[in-house]
Order: sequence, then structure tokens, then C-alpha cells
Amino acid sequence: MSKRSRCPRCKRPQGHCLCGEIPSLAATIELLVVQHPSEQGHALNTARLLCLGLDTATLLVSEQLPADWDSWLLDPDYRTELLFPGPDAGELQVGNDTRPRRLVLLDGTWRKARKLYYLNPALQQLPQVALPAGQQSRYRLRKAPGPGALSTLEAGVVALGLLEPGRDFTPLLRPFERLIEGQIRAMGEQTYQAHFAARETGNPDKP
Repeated sequence: MSKRSRCPRCKRPQGHCLCGEIPSLAATIELLVVQHPSEQGHALNTARLLCLGLDTATLLVSEQLPADWDSWLLDPDYRTELLFPGPDAGELQVGNDTRPRRLVLLDGTWRKARKLYYLNPALQQLPQVALPAGQQSRYRLRKAPGPGALSTLEAGVVALGLLEPGRDFTPLLRPFERLIEGQIRAMGEQTYQAHFAARETGNPDKP
């Protein structure tokens, strides 16, 4: 049986292409998203959606960064930070540093993100920052691994909104929302209500 043809841009099956929902936004902040290779084929590849929708974002799929990225990450002319909720992370905020800003995100499960961090010494040299507490994911079909756990796309949108509060980055969420809605339609409303909807309302009688 032949595989379904896929959109060469968003990598979704042609009948479920999300390109029409992907905006073209720019920011003064540069984003580098380092994606663990095992995440490339994930149905909800939000890192790709984030980088497709933001002109100043780059997606790098690699477990170990090429050597030429070290100089980019550690360039003293830029304020480059790692969005990583480690014990030494400060809260992400604008601050008084006037250098151009860069933000690095790690895309993968928490275990894979830690592996990316420990395999790349240049990442370990970056200041760590974290999003404010109390963030809630829009991914209604997944039980979050912990409080404040967001998809890579959601984390990027929140971070950009904090650093550039005068701009609206929420259009980046449009393909994410459409993808979730498509998954709900595919499983059927009855199944969704039985297994997932209770999480949105906080009903303690539902799993």
C-alpha cells in the first residue's frame, strides 16, 4: 500500500494540509528551535509549525549541534538565552540589556530535551530562562506531564508575547488549533467527551 502524499511544506497529508492557516510573522527576537530527531515524524510537530509561521525562527533537527552553531550561540554581541526550566532559570522578561536578543527552545519530551542539553556544551553555557508559572496548554488531547507544560509552539508564542508585548503572535496558534480540532473530529465527539472533555472542566469524577 502506498503512503499518502504529504505537503512538502507542513509535512501533513495533502488532505489535511495546514499551510492555509500558517501566518507569516516577523519578530525582533530570533528563535532557534533544536528538535530531537525522533520528533520529526510526530503527528503534532508544533516546532515545525512555529518556524514556518515566524520569519525569524530556525528549526534545527539534530541531537548534537554542528560545531559552527557554537559561535552563533555564544556570540557576545547577542543576548542569547535558553528557555529551559532548570533550577537556576530566571523568569523570562524584557530587562535592560540592549543587545539584539536570541532565544533557544528544545523540542522533545522532557527526557529528550534534557539529553539535547547535556549532549551540547554550548547550550549549557547559556543563561536559562523560564516562562511565568500558571501557563495552561491548549492541547486538549494530551495529559500534561506537569504543571505549566506547553507544546513548543505554545511556549514560543508565550515567550514572544512577553518580550514583544506590543505585537500579536497568537495567529501562530491557528494551525495548532485546527490540528487539534481535526483530531477531535477523527475520533468522534462521543469519544472525545468520554475521555478528554472532562479535563477541560476539571471534573474530578473523570480521568
